[in-house]
Amino acid sequence: MTKRRSTTTRLQKAQRHSPNTVVHAAESKTSSDRLPIVAIVGRPNVGKSTLFNRIVGHRTAIVDDMAGVTRDRNTAQCDYQNRGFRVVDTGGLDLKAQDVIPAQITQQTQMAIHEADIIIAVMDGRAGLSPLDAELAALLRPVTKPVFLAVNKIDTPKSEPLLADFYQLGWETIFPISAEGGLGVDELLEACLPYLPVLPDEPVQSEWPRIAVVGRPNVGKSTLVNAILGEERLIVSDIPGTTRDPIDSLVLRGNQRYVFTDTAGLRRRGRVERGIEGFSVVRAIRALGRSDVAVLLLDGLEGVTEQDTKIAGLINKQGKGCVIMVNKWDLRQGDAEALPSYNLDLSRRFPFFSHVPVVFASAQQPATLKKLFPLIDQVIKDYSKRVQTAKLNQFFQRTLEKHPLSVKKGNPQKSFFMTQVATKPPTFALFMKNVQEVPVAYVRFLENAVRKEFGFVGTPIKMLLRGKK
Repeated sequence: MTKRRSTTTRLQKAQRHSPNTVVHAAESKTSSDRLPIVAIVGRPNVGKSTLFNRIVGHRTAIVDDMAGVTRDRNTAQCDYQNRGFRVVDTGGLDLKAQDVIPAQITQQTQMAIHEADIIIAVMDGRAGLSPLDAELAALLRPVTKPVFLAVNKIDTPKSEPLLADFYQLGWETIFPISAEGGLGVDELLEACLPYLPVLPDEPVQSEWPRIAVVGRPNVGKSTLVNAILGEERLIVSDIPGTTRDPIDSLVLRGNQRYVFTDTAGLRRRGRVERGIEGFSVVRAIRALGRSDVAVLLLDGLEGVTEQDTKIAGLINKQGKGCVIMVNKWDLRQGDAEALPSYNLDLSRRFPFFSHVPVVFASAQQPATLKKLFPLIDQVIKDYSKRVQTAKLNQFFQRTLEKHPLSVKKGNPQKSFFMTQVATKPPTFALFMKNVQEVPVAYVRFLENAVRKEFGFVGTPIKMLLRGKK
C-alpha cells in the first residue's frame, strides 16, 4: 500500500467563529472572491461527517454510529496549502427513500451535487460495495465536474484488498482514506488542488452580525431561515427535532450582510434524550453564545410556555440582543382578543424583556421579512452603540438632581463618574465612594434611565459599580 499521510494542523478554518456556513444565492455569483464548493456525498453512515470534521480541522458536524444523523447541508470555509474552498457535508443519500425526512435529505444532497464545483463520493471500505453505492455512482457518472472516489475506513495495510470491488464502478483512481485517523486525506485534497484558487497573501476578514434563530422544537425556525434565504435550504417537517446541527447561512440583503444560524429546538432538560439530541442542544446553546442577536420564535397558537421563558432567560443571561417573533399569527387573524391577550402573557412571562421588540407574523409570508429586518438592524446597531463619556455624565447629573441617591447617616455622595467600558452588550461603569451602600433598586432605575435616554432597543445593559478612593 502507498504510504499515506495523516492530515492534522494543516487544515485550518478560514472564517473565525463560523463552523457551518451556507452562502446565500443572493451573494454575487460573478464576484472574484467566490470560492469553489467541495461537496462530500455518499450513502448513510459511511463517514462523511467524520471526513468533513477532518477537513475543517475540528468537530463541527455531529458524528454518531446511527445512520441519518446529518440532515441539513453543513458548510465550512477552509483553506489547504493556501488554496481556498468551501466544503459541504450532506446527509446520507438514498434515491429510493419514501419517508419525509430521508426524501428531503436526498433532495438536499442532489442540490449540493448540482451546486458543487468538486464532488467527493465517500464509500465504506469495511462494509464493501453496496447497491446504494452503485446507485450513487450511476448518479455521478454523467456529471462533468471533477468527481473523486474516497473509500473510507481503510486504515491498515491489511485493508487494501477491500478496495478491489470498488474499481468496478469505473474510477481509474481510488483514494483509500481513514477519515477518523486522517490517513490518506492529504492525498485526496492534493488531487483537488488544481481546481482550487490561490488565496490572497493577506485575506481581508469581515465581521458580519450573527443572528441565532432559537426556540422550542417545531415553532418554525427552519421555515423562517428558508424564507430569509429565499430557498428550501434547510429541511422542514412537522416532526420535532428535525434540525440537529446549527447551520450558519450568509445572507446579503441590500448592502448589509448577516450570518443567520438555524438551531435545534431547545426542550426541557428532563425531556432531552442522551446522544444526538443532547449534542444538538449543546451546540444550539454554543451557537447562541457566539451570536450578537437572537430571534426568539414563539408559537402564536400555543402561547407562551414555561420552556419559552427558560430560553428567554438563557438569551438574557448570555447578554445577547433579542427580537421576539410570534410565528403562525396568520392563523389567528380575525380574533380581536388574540393580540392584547398575547401581549399580556408576554409581559407576565418576560418582565426582564420589556425592552425587546415583538413582531407578530408568519414565517411563510413574504411580508414578514419587511417587519423583521428593521427590528434586527436596530438591535444590531444598539448592541454596538457607544455613548460619549461627556454626554453620559451630563445625563447622570440631571438624573441625580431629579432622583437623588438615598444615603445612610447623612453622608451624601459628592463625587460620581460614569463611563461606558464595553459594547456587545453595552456595559457602563459607575465610579463612586461607598458603592456597597447603593441599593439594587437604584441600579435598576439607572439602567432604565440610560435606556430611555439613549435607546438600546432589544439589547441588555450592564451596570458595574466601582469604588472610588
